[in-house]
Amino acid sequence: MIDVIVVGGGPTGLMLAAELRLHGVRVLVLEKEAEPTGFVRALGLHVRSIEVMDQRGLLERFLAHGRRYPVRGFFAAIDKPAPDRLDTRHPYVLGIPQPTTDRLLAERATELGAEMERGRELVGLSQDDHGVTAELADGTRLRSRYLVGCDGGRSTVRKLLGVGFPGEHSRVETLLGEMAVAEDPATVAAVVAEVRTTQKRFGVGPFGDGVYRVVVPAEGVAEDRSVPPSLEEFKERLRAVAGTDFGVHSPRRLARFGDATRQAERYRTGRVLLAGDAAHIHPPVGGQGLNLGVQDAFNLGWKLAAEVNGWAPDGLLDSYHTERHPVAADVLNNTRAQMMLLSTEPGPLAVRALLSELMDFEEVNRHLVEKIIAIGIRYDFGEGDPEGADGDGTGHGTGHELLGRRIRDMRLKRGRLYELTRGGRGLLLDQTGRLSVAGWADRVDHVVDVSEELDVPAVLLRPDGHVAWAGEDQRELLDRLPKWFGAATGT
Repeated sequence: MIDVIVVGGGPTGLMLAAELRLHGVRVLVLEKEAEPTGFVRALGLHVRSIEVMDQRGLLERFLAHGRRYPVRGFFAAIDKPAPDRLDTRHPYVLGIPQPTTDRLLAERATELGAEMERGRELVGLSQDDHGVTAELADGTRLRSRYLVGCDGGRSTVRKLLGVGFPGEHSRVETLLGEMAVAEDPATVAAVVAEVRTTQKRFGVGPFGDGVYRVVVPAEGVAEDRSVPPSLEEFKERLRAVAGTDFGVHSPRRLARFGDATRQAERYRTGRVLLAGDAAHIHPPVGGQGLNLGVQDAFNLGWKLAAEVNGWAPDGLLDSYHTERHPVAADVLNNTRAQMMLLSTEPGPLAVRALLSELMDFEEVNRHLVEKIIAIGIRYDFGEGDPEGADGDGTGHGTGHELLGRRIRDMRLKRGRLYELTRGGRGLLLDQTGRLSVAGWADRVDHVVDVSEELDVPAVLLRPDGHVAWAGEDQRELLDRLPKWFGAATGT
């Protein structure tokens, strides 16, 4: 029996496979496409995803293939300077095309021992108290202890489960293509700059090898967006929006996407879970989709591994839905708002102008930027927040202000914090030297070191880098360890 079948070999599925393999879980990734796609749908990684790669020792690989761009106040394409002193060692966006991200994550998962089979399409599944049976299009039946659907917005896994996917249909549609352009590059740039003063859903930019990435609003909404647009449709829309078709020719890839927002009602049904676009879809404004999926996998991987390996405390696997469902709901809301603010209608334009004024206040700008780059996320551990720490005034004063937050990389006396998280285990960073994780040493590393950047005596980090406890009382620590790392074993 396979431990976990991951359906879908995109960035979410590959990240999940790698995370599971860190804990010795046998993983099989099934991808229905026979070959990797070369279509660039996502353009880069935001800060939290960059941190995730750093936590697992992958960042240098990504930096070698990407380009760093400064973080700016880019909510709804409203250009503002970046807020001062973002809470990260990586205050940049990493421009890197999705096929490269997919390749690097596939290499990582394979290096760790994940199995991957292409051209394998799931058509049926059933589950019982002991596992999941997956039926493939060629008639093969596979058996696993768990199965995770990472198979995109049209998820077969979600449909087979019968999980509701409520939300809104697309109201507007955008054409996306890669093609050659006959017009002079300087003329293209000048026309694009002029059009984008009013139409933010438009762009024509060089993509390398003489190919341009073309984005232009469609005339309406297609009945079936899986049917790609024609080159002639691109030309018509370019002429309508920009007054010229730039002489586009020799299309390499053409597609269309809408602004539908939908979210799965539940992320877990027994032994089957959903992650990435299978669990949520939203407009691509802000470039949050790929990042949201990778971060889903980062949250789920260690919890599912704990379940497979037999040490997960009650409720740990269910906390995946509890923590990640609200995060995606917030992304759906902010992308809805951004799409409205990209409208050229008078009402949205007035709201856009007002929001632009408000973003001149640094805290407003910071709040919106942190939504997109995902460093402001705080998971609710159900223990109450200090009054006002979460910004909503509902705290009960019982939890430390760091509780539930991810912690940035910090300089220690003997290195960096993220260098200690490569193995995907829990971590007690102890500045006192008086604490102990005896009984959990097989799941939690105990590091005695100090940092000028950490103003609490000690922190207990989950494998995903979120703070599970902060303080210096050994009894409090012993109360907290079982919640996230299960029962103690022999010392």
